[in-house]
Formats: sequence, structure tokens, C-alpha cells
Amino acid sequence: MTSAWTHKHVLRIAEQDFDTVDVITEYHATPLLPGIVLWDMWPVQTTDGRIAQIAGGSLWMALAAPDRSNPALRHFEARIRLLHLQEERWRDLGWALPNTDYAFEREWAGTALLKHGIVSLFFTAAGVAANPGGYQQRLFETHGTLQADGQISDWSPLQESVANNGVHYHVADQQEGEPGKIKAFRDPAYFCDPADGREYLLFTGSLAGATSNYNGAIGIARRSANGGWELLPPLLHADGVNNELERAHMLSKDGRYYVFWVTQAGTFNPAGPIGPTGLYGMVSDSLFGDYEPLNGSGLVLANPPEEPTQTYSWHVTGELLVSSFVDHWGLNGRRLENNPRLAAESFGGTPAPFVKLLLEGNRAGLRRELVHVD
Repeated sequence: MTSAWTHKHVLRIAEQDFDTVDVITEYHATPLLPGIVLWDMWPVQTTDGRIAQIAGGSLWMALAAPDRSNPALRHFEARIRLLHLQEERWRDLGWALPNTDYAFEREWAGTALLKHGIVSLFFTAAGVAANPGGYQQRLFETHGTLQADGQISDWSPLQESVANNGVHYHVADQQEGEPGKIKAFRDPAYFCDPADGREYLLFTGSLAGATSNYNGAIGIARRSANGGWELLPPLLHADGVNNELERAHMLSKDGRYYVFWVTQAGTFNPAGPIGPTGLYGMVSDSLFGDYEPLNGSGLVLANPPEEPTQTYSWHVTGELLVSSFVDHWGLNGRRLENNPRLAAESFGGTPAPFVKLLLEGNRAGLRRELVHVD
């Protein structure tokens, strides 16, 4: 059953006393890697969605690109960077994947699983190397051996996890476009169902045969008997409501299934109600639904209203730890439109402070406490 996130749900945000993250300061926005911007983070996790303990800490991946003083350019040079976190200190481990010739142009977000000493990386292969600058998206995977120091070696040949046949999901093959308005087939997120051990990939998609150009969806594929992935109908869609349900991922708690995604105010259908840039989610008693929005609206947390773009790309782990990155902060009411200098000066491009969720039934919000991650 495909569930729907509707205008009716989004309208409830106006009546909701939702949680907001703290205002980002210059201390939080200090670059982690000088000369390199980072965004869209995820940890290496175990099959239950918890953060794997590696080399005395945790291993993280993030999209990275050279700082060109124009944050929009980062999407066209993105590669996955490997980082180790121990006692609140980050250590740079370099590029996750070897620097070699691929048919795609760049690497976009995904997730990573540690099982029996093997790290499985599921990621988005974006663009076409022979025709740079496009927005084509495919789901890829590779598997490497974890070393004692957190490095990963002996990556297997890259292979496409599952191809989009256009039946359930709009084919994301655009050469021209702009962020926020393109169609999606990206952000693969691993999930193992604790009820029966079956494996799935969730991903950000666009609904095929939609009634609106604002046709964001959360797709799902199931591991088949031959070891591949079988594409299934969407778990949920936002047809007519929102164009992008990004970084879609799932966790299970107390026998319930929680689907999370992030979206920006600018990707809502302007003809309908518009929610803030934030983390959203829905919950169901069974993996395939029917899903209902958390807090009645779907909104779990957002940026503070005085800094509505300061952080983005929230990702929730099995421990209910939430990571994100510093986006455009310290605007103090200034607008980014037609202001490239302000866009460059205000972009953080570094990990944001971690927060933790409270998650009980169909209610979700922030747990107000100091968060330490090893």
C-alpha cells in the first residue's frame, strides 16, 4: 500500500508547536577541513541501524568537494569523504572510494552497513562522465574490507543495485535543471526488518504517472533470492505537495516502522501550504503501511524561524541520534536570492551539532540534552 503525505497534513504545521534546533554560531560553523566543504553525512551502521563501533569511535561518510566560493558548484564535484570520530574529535581519512574512471560523473548521498568485517556502501551515481553537468541518478553499491584504523580497502567493482524501469518511479535522466526542481532516484538507505531479517533499500524518488510536477516519493526495493534487489511500488508519496523527499531512511522501534525524510521550504508546491525546511516522518504498524504522519503533520524538527536555512540533511540512527550539516547560517534576515556573495559567505559546509530525538508512538521531537558521540 502506498501512503500519501497530503496538503491536509501540511496545514496542521501552522497549529503545531514544533521543536527547533539551536541557532548556529561561528563556533559551530568553523570548517572541519579547510578548503573542502562537507554536507549530507551518514555513519557506518550495523544491521539494526545503530552506529558501528570502529577503531575506538565511529566511522562517518560525507559528501565533499573543493571550496570554490560558490556553494552551488559543490553538487557537480561531489565525492564521498571518510571521517573518523572519537572523543568528539574528527579525523580525516581521505576519499572513501578510489580515484578512477567511472561512467558516472560524481558521487551523491547514500548509507553504509558493517557486517562481518565488510562495509557495504550504497550511494547515488550522479551525472554522466561523458556529458558533464547533468542530473542523471542511479543507485550503486560496492563492498570493502574494514581495517583496524578505520580505513576501507579492497572495494569490489561498482555495480548498479537496481535500475529504474519507469513503471513506479519517474526516470531521473535530466541533463538540464536546477537543485530542488529536478526529478529523483537517489539516496539509497539500507534497512533490515527485525521481524523477519529481510533486507531493503529505501530511496528518494519521483512518482511516475503523477498528477503534479510536485511528485516526490519514497521508494523501496527488496533483496531477492539471487542477491539482487527487486523494485517495489513506493512506500509513500507527496503528489501535489512537494517535489523532493530527500535522504529517505527507516528505523524500527517498539514494533513500529518509522520513515524519515528531509525537505526544504522551497520544494513545496507554492499553490498549497508550505512547511519549513526540516526533518519529517511517518509511522506505521507494518513495513508497507498504512503510514500516518508523526505529530499529525509529519514535521519532526526544523530550523529556528530566525535562521530558516542554517542546517539541513538530518539523518536519524537506531539510537535516535540526528546528524546534519551547517548550510546557510547567520543570515539575520538577509535573503540569498541574487546575492552570490552572501551565499558564499554564509555557507558552512561542515558537520552541525548532533541532537537526539524523542520517539514515542506517533509523536516525535527533540530530546534536550548534551549529546556526545564516540
